[in-house]
Formats: sequence, structure tokens, C-alpha cells
Amino acid sequence: MTNTFTTTDGAEIFFKDWGTGQPVVFSHGWPLNADAWDETARVVAENGYRAIAHDRRGHGRSSQTWDGNTMDRYADDLGELLEHLDLRDAVLVGHSTGGGEVTRYLGRHGSSRVVKAVLLGAVPPVMVESDANPEGTPIDVFDGIRAGVASDRSQFYWDLSEAFYGFNRPGAITSEGARRAFWRLSMQVGIRAAYECIAQFSETDFTEDLKRIDVPVLVAHGDDDQIVPLHDSGVKSAELIKNSTLRVYAGAPHGLFGEFRTAFETDLLAFIQH
Repeated sequence: MTNTFTTTDGAEIFFKDWGTGQPVVFSHGWPLNADAWDETARVVAENGYRAIAHDRRGHGRSSQTWDGNTMDRYADDLGELLEHLDLRDAVLVGHSTGGGEVTRYLGRHGSSRVVKAVLLGAVPPVMVESDANPEGTPIDVFDGIRAGVASDRSQFYWDLSEAFYGFNRPGAITSEGARRAFWRLSMQVGIRAAYECIAQFSETDFTEDLKRIDVPVLVAHGDDDQIVPLHDSGVKSAELIKNSTLRVYAGAPHGLFGEFRTAFETDLLAFIQH
């Protein structure tokens, strides 16, 4: 079943709603859409849960809004989705930028509708290098991403897919199909939303949001993540969250693929069930 709803500022948000039971709500990474969660959502729904995944505004089948491409608005959109479906006892699962969305939602709106959360390869606390975050990624890297999106986004997304899945590592089991799927989803995001989201996922400081989270959180991260480095994200987030469990996957990349996806899905189901 597929649906849409209209936000308070007039954006139309597309979402998938599969299965029945306790809701598990998925927030996707940049520059993808809900389809990136399909395999995992299927597993969750087939195990007796209600799997819900939306396209972030500007991405996929949701409105390509000119305004509202901010982390606060992304979090508000997620909140309005939970309200639209009147979800209770939800488990929020966010990958990469989606992990920022989940974190900002909990920091901004609280956990009255949420019982647990999962941050997978997530961008919090803050990605960009600064005096306060010397271990961060230099701003030049994000300026390069902006330049790639602005000049030849099609080639940029294709090139990005290789490191995203760790296919550039010696001995990696590669999949041209996975790279083509990544490219296809990426090309569906509006260029303004794609461009503006770069600052949101790289420069937003989620430190205070993480401190406010009052539900159990599984922080899951590959130790060979070339997009969102473990040491400056997952490790720090787990330290800031009151009730967190850090799960590090040896040799795993940023994008869910192969054995990494299977291992994460096993851990996700175990975390939901206990």
C-alpha cells in the first residue's frame, strides 16, 4: 500500500506502509528515497511489524519544494507523518542523513510516540571539522560535493556509489546493479533539495538533541564507512545518548549491502523484540 499526505506548509510527502503490528519507521539517507529501505522493510514487515518509509521532501516521489530543505523541517515532516498515521510505540530507524532527521525529531518533539530508535551510519553529532570538532571532515570535502551536484550530478552520483558501498576496497564483492540502483534513486531528488541538504547533513550540530533522547537507541556503524567516519559519528553519538548500545560492523561500508545488510537486519529485529 502506498500513500501521501500534505504537510502544514503544503508539501506532499510520499510514504510506504507495509504490514501490521508495532510500527517501525524508516528515514533514508541522502540523496536517496524510501526505496533504499525496501529489502530491510520487507524483512521487518514479514516478521510481524508495520514497516513505514517516506520520501524526504524534495526526494523521490515527494514534492520538490523550493523552501523547507532544512533539518528542522525534515524532523517536522517526520513528526507530521507519525501524527497523520497516529503511530504509537514506534521504533524510528534512520540511516545517514535520516539518522540526523530521527535525532532532530527526538530532540525537537520528544518521544511520546516513540519507544526506541536506531541510528545507522548516522551523521550526528556533527560532521564538519571545526575548532570544536577537530576530528571532523574538512569543509572542502562538502564544498566538493556541492560542486559535483551543481556541475554534473549524474556523474557525481555514479562515482559516489562506489565508495558508498565500499566497492573501491581491494577484494570487495561488487555489484553494478547496486550502483545503478543508487544512481537511479539519486537522480530522482530535485537539485535544489539535493544541494541544500548537503549543508544540513554536514553542518547541523545534533549534540543537544542526542543528550535529550530518553529512549533506548541502537547505534550501528561500519568501521570502514568512507562517507560518515565511525570515530567522529557513531562513537561520539553513543557516548552522548543516555541509553545507547553501540554495534560496530568490522569492514562494513556506509551503504547497506550483502553481509552487512544481513547482519544489521538481524540486530535490528533483535533490538525491536527485546
